[in-house]
Amino acid sequence: MVAVAGIGSGTANAAQAGHQPGKDKRVLKILNRMTLEEKVAQLFVLQVYGTSADTTDPTAVAANQKLYGVDNAQQLIAKYHPGGIIYYSVDPPNVTSPAQVAHLSNGIQQAAMRQRVPIPVTIATDQEQGAIVSRIPAPFTQFPGSQALGAGRTPKDAYTSAKITGQELKAIGINTDYAPDSDVNVNPANPVIGVRSYGSDPTLVSQFAAQAVDGYQAAGVIPTAKHFPGHGDTDTDSHTGVPIINHTKEQWEKLDLPPFKADIAHGIDSIMTAHIIVPALDPSGDPATLSKPILTGILRDQLHYDGVVVTDALGMQGVRDKYGDDRVPVLALQAGVDELLKPPTDSAGNGLFKVQYDAVLNAVKSGQLSESRIDQSVYRILRVKLRHGLFQHPYVDESKVAKRVGTPSHLATEQAITDKTTTLVKNAVLPLPKDNRKVLVTGYGVSTTQTLANDIGKRGPVTSVLQTGISPTQATIDKAVAQAKDNDVTVVTTNAAWNIKANGPGQQNLVKALVATGKPVIVASVRDAYDIGYFPEAQNYLVTYGYTPASLESLTKVLFGEISPQGKLPVMIPVAGHPDQTLYPYGYGLTFAK
Repeated sequence: MVAVAGIGSGTANAAQAGHQPGKDKRVLKILNRMTLEEKVAQLFVLQVYGTSADTTDPTAVAANQKLYGVDNAQQLIAKYHPGGIIYYSVDPPNVTSPAQVAHLSNGIQQAAMRQRVPIPVTIATDQEQGAIVSRIPAPFTQFPGSQALGAGRTPKDAYTSAKITGQELKAIGINTDYAPDSDVNVNPANPVIGVRSYGSDPTLVSQFAAQAVDGYQAAGVIPTAKHFPGHGDTDTDSHTGVPIINHTKEQWEKLDLPPFKADIAHGIDSIMTAHIIVPALDPSGDPATLSKPILTGILRDQLHYDGVVVTDALGMQGVRDKYGDDRVPVLALQAGVDELLKPPTDSAGNGLFKVQYDAVLNAVKSGQLSESRIDQSVYRILRVKLRHGLFQHPYVDESKVAKRVGTPSHLATEQAITDKTTTLVKNAVLPLPKDNRKVLVTGYGVSTTQTLANDIGKRGPVTSVLQTGISPTQATIDKAVAQAKDNDVTVVTTNAAWNIKANGPGQQNLVKALVATGKPVIVASVRDAYDIGYFPEAQNYLVTYGYTPASLESLTKVLFGEISPQGKLPVMIPVAGHPDQTLYPYGYGLTFAK
């Protein structure tokens, strides 16, 4: 059982910490008061279920009991003293409304500040923006995602988006954002990064990621660059497999390294590791999260990074494949990691946090890890909390949330930035006239197709909707074709139609069948740009890189010529099946003649 707060060893290592030159005396004073048990707990960032810190919701309570043997966040902090909490929007959610999240955050911080050694919690989430990895929904302002911003080619927009996002996160008590994604997506078959990356050019990614870092920090939020040493060239998802990046060291230095160097130069507070194997950087076969040559040799020693290093989630297969769950946290700390994010569960869904906590504690007691090594990580964690004012101001003003989140000014900025991102790749019929023609909106997404139809309908056309899903069946395709024949124009949305492995060929078959009707068909990819390679017969093709309401409004504005498309491809689109053959080059993008 974990030691009760106040019981444990205040060791010689900790006592000597007060005499270290160049160290922040405020941090050392806190560190000297902590027991070994409290220090080890400070390394963990945990998921907890429920929409309030003292939730009694049966579903949340049952989930928390399986993970930790507690009912809620309040009990979790009292029992284990974790250094961080991460919010999610599912399973059941932590997030239902801005005001609710603010109340949850305050409840968590109240529990943290009642500990024997009062230490505020880093409250984190993955708010990369866009539609793919975005945990806090509307009325929170939904800026376009990274690749959309890359298409817009305005680095200052990355700063503005991050600053406003950070301001709104801070208003609801979230002080850490696991963003920006600093991967360079050079592999069109990448199933896990894709539009989360600003693009395939390291210079572009470096510019935009560094601006985002500045924006988050201007808002007082802790940004986290991910996923070091670079997750952009893989066709394997590290959630379910073990990606191997076969770049030479020279290729890595040219392609993957520049954004992280830029982030570090801009004072990034936190860097997240990737569960990927990079033989050119470490031939051992260990994933980067567990690699001392990568995390200490390169990140610490060569790049002189002294901020917090946090793992990607420890339940992902990429870090569990080679070693047991009890070994992973010890190896990560030996490699140079500071924070251990979201411990895994076993096959029955029972939490393994206690297993990993005990493994670290026992590693110190047995001498595998020194307490001074633990102190190094806890020092960094406490230092970033002090730098960002968490000790001085752990709580948020719940009465002001509505005035700070989703404001008219923020929403106007969101739309203005999004209007720069839509990319027109192929055109035969645009812009459309604003008349009463019949338009079928079909393809991916219940809310996506309906929202787009509503936007189009405001311009005069009579719209109908047939949502066909991510993997339409032949019967559904036949139904869409029949309806298309009864309409003047069809707009079809696609979402990773290129990814047959995950989604099957249904979307590709849908587009081809619609084009074969001979009626005008406008294809709009609401995710990756690559889809056009799989149905080159389509004569009209646009990319939005996301399906937020603002993205669909911008798409509609382009469809009707209210704005001219400004987006330029932030990636190269290859010929299907031939990744080295260019169908449309990086930087390509059509516009309307003035």
